[in-house]
Amino acid sequence: MTEMSTKQDESQLPLQLRYWYLGILALSGFVTSFGAHIVATNLPAYAQAAGVGAFVIGLLIGVYDFAELFAKPVAGFIADRRGMKLTLLVGLGIFIFGSVLFLVISPTLLLLVRFIQGLGAAALSTVSITLVAKYFSSGRGQAFGIYNAIKGAGYVIAPALGGYLVHTSGFVMLFVVSAAVGVVALLLSLFLPGDRGEHAELADDDDDISLRQFFVIFTERRLLPVYAVIVINMFLVGILFGFLPVYLYAIGYTPLESGTVVSIATVSYLLVQPLAGNLADRVAVQTTVIIGLLLAALAIIAVTFTTGVPLLITVIVAGIGIGTVWTNSDTMVSKLATQNQLGASIGAAQSFKEFGDMIGPLLIGALTQFFGVRVGFVSCGVLPVLFLIALARSRTLTTLPQR
Repeated sequence: MTEMSTKQDESQLPLQLRYWYLGILALSGFVTSFGAHIVATNLPAYAQAAGVGAFVIGLLIGVYDFAELFAKPVAGFIADRRGMKLTLLVGLGIFIFGSVLFLVISPTLLLLVRFIQGLGAAALSTVSITLVAKYFSSGRGQAFGIYNAIKGAGYVIAPALGGYLVHTSGFVMLFVVSAAVGVVALLLSLFLPGDRGEHAELADDDDDISLRQFFVIFTERRLLPVYAVIVINMFLVGILFGFLPVYLYAIGYTPLESGTVVSIATVSYLLVQPLAGNLADRVAVQTTVIIGLLLAALAIIAVTFTTGVPLLITVIVAGIGIGTVWTNSDTMVSKLATQNQLGASIGAAQSFKEFGDMIGPLLIGALTQFFGVRVGFVSCGVLPVLFLIALARSRTLTTLPQR
């Protein structure tokens, strides 16, 4: 079986079967969001016990994204050449190993654990979303919306569950649960169809992406505006989901209360994605992306001026903006990417996501350490607004070609 015939088989799969595979792939995506945020939203309690400050919290959040930053495009490149399913299974295995490792080493080596988890998450995240694009050549926006909604459930469940686990069983239980979720996804992923024939000559496949093409993808003119949008949006994601608990902790919220607020905030992120994805199948996505980015940035600026119900409204608005951009940027990349470079292109886009997600916590962590949490949030909200104005005026996004 050749790679070309494999692609044809994917497009001819029965709709019900494709949605079953979509559920499995979305669960794999859930592993990354759940594993990242069940730890990240409870780092203030770890920092207090370890006697470290806000900058170290930023490092512990950022190292997960740092690993994904470099590993995601490599994972996409390998998957394009050596098979999607195998790369997905290896990624899940690495993530599970990293989670279990925390049980047997010193808690002071949490930075290493988070790095290994990030390497595994890079592979399984890149491949799962690439396979969604392969299975849904039509209705792709809606499929991405469903995928991201299920993946986003990790952001909703992890903070509250993590706060409960830390309160009742200690910080180490976060890694036990993360490993268990990874095992479930690994077992279900075994049912995915193989995407390479048994006797395929992988290295000699003319359709395979070359190493030179892999590096060119990062500077692809058609994709550069989308990469810029992704970085801005993920900059805000890293701040909202990584440092909102720091603000809540500073104003006296318990870990359980803090986790609940973050979960409520991310419900809006979760629920908007199927709607945003469906909209992307019907209208041009650029306008929704700009509006979503603006909503999220303004909400980040306003966060530390609110408490109680106004705080909940503010972070819900931020979630709506972030969720809209998240899904629609994935759709734009999949439409603009060359078919035989789909995995590598999505991997590159995912790498830019991690870059934005990494620099957000690092910057706000440094600003909070020296100037306080309010200055951190306001400064990090103003910067994306200024960048978004420049991007809109340049017309590179508004004139983005569609295929």
